[in-house]
Amino acid sequence: MAVVREFTLPDLGEGLTEAQVVRWLVKVGDVVAVDQPVVEVETAKAMVEVPCPYGGVVTARFGEEGEELPVGAPLLTVAVGERAPTDGTAAAPAADPAGPAAAEASPADRGEDTGAKANGEEGSGNVLVGYGTQAPAARRRRVRPQARETGRPAERAPAPTAVAVISPLVRRLARERGVDLTRVRGTGPDGLILRADVEEAALTALTAHAPRTAPVGHAARHAARPEAARPARRASGGRRVADGLRVPLRGVRGVVAEKLSRSRREIPDATCWVDADATELLAARKAMNASGGAKVSLLALLARICTAALAKYPELNATVDTEAQEIVRLPDVHLGFAAQTDRGLVVPVVRDANARNAVELSVEMARLTEAARAGKISPAELAGGTFTLNNYGVFGVDGSTPIINHPEAAMLGVGRIAPKPWVHEGELAVRHVVQLSFTFDHRVCDGGTAGGFLRYVADCVEQPAVLLRTV
Repeated sequence: MAVVREFTLPDLGEGLTEAQVVRWLVKVGDVVAVDQPVVEVETAKAMVEVPCPYGGVVTARFGEEGEELPVGAPLLTVAVGERAPTDGTAAAPAADPAGPAAAEASPADRGEDTGAKANGEEGSGNVLVGYGTQAPAARRRRVRPQARETGRPAERAPAPTAVAVISPLVRRLARERGVDLTRVRGTGPDGLILRADVEEAALTALTAHAPRTAPVGHAARHAARPEAARPARRASGGRRVADGLRVPLRGVRGVVAEKLSRSRREIPDATCWVDADATELLAARKAMNASGGAKVSLLALLARICTAALAKYPELNATVDTEAQEIVRLPDVHLGFAAQTDRGLVVPVVRDANARNAVELSVEMARLTEAARAGKISPAELAGGTFTLNNYGVFGVDGSTPIINHPEAAMLGVGRIAPKPWVHEGELAVRHVVQLSFTFDHRVCDGGTAGGFLRYVADCVEQPAVLLRTV
């Protein structure tokens, strides 16, 4: 007998609570396979193709293109166990060769993998919080959708037999951060361990978190959230009222607003700046690119200078744990860099930037920038930065006072490089000059350290050979 499964908008990670339907990839009556993408959605972080964890016939879709849906809202329903019609009639249930008795037997009695198959389902291998995976059954759990108001009782989920993690991304993050998952308390449905839980366990000494409430069930969690209780609204560019145009502070703009507001609230920042002669840096880049091979961008050279400066001043590759009243210095540099896209400002992160040379940095930064502008960058590639490089010179401005990317401790800003009068070797000359600004958390260091960092960066810009001392 066919069983109708409801697939709800999954938790896409990074604390995202909603997504906009951009394009449906299936229609009612289509046959879908397990893990087949069914809808493309846009979150505050990226464009995402959402795969369905069930195989069968699509019986209903929820949400029009352009509509915003909260996490947990229905996306579509799938009749699992139905086959596609061949004559234009309604889909018919697939025959059960074992007869009614077998249908009534439990999956365990039939020798099936209860963690991966139920009522004809196969396990989903994609990263969907709350749905199954193709991992071994002992390391998998399913969280069944709550019953809709149809009188049909919710199916009972199998009891967890191991650590409540279904996402390979979460497991990889735990390995990278050295987190023992058996000691992590999940805050997802039925104790499911989310990426945020691993981040909190790994970075309790790095960031101050607001008190968490006790985990609640799926239905209660969404009922308590106002945006989940409201009907989905259609995204728009704003609404005109008597006092002007009101634009919702949502999506990328809303995430940026919250991030910057938190930085201003929590971080006592200070800024210092210096002008530097970048003529030799431009000449060095030209010489490097003339030698053949992969091209090196100016931003990559500045990134390489940043990693060298952080090796000299490790106090600035840090964060502050306000609860423990501790400064935590981080061993690796995960370098964020600001990138302007059609959807707003994003900050992709180059992992282990301190272990990469200028060519490797250039290649990775180009890849991340392209993905960000195409809307295909993953949430994981926008998280976990320890220091940010902000090249606002692309906007044609000389200077700025950057706001620190919370919970980091510092940010280097780079203005435009422009020909200006400059005293060079005792004579007035026209040189290519750039203004460097450095904003830092005054809790992690005093002005001497910040000034030393900025002066070292300026020296490397003016005399790139200074970098040879650190390679």
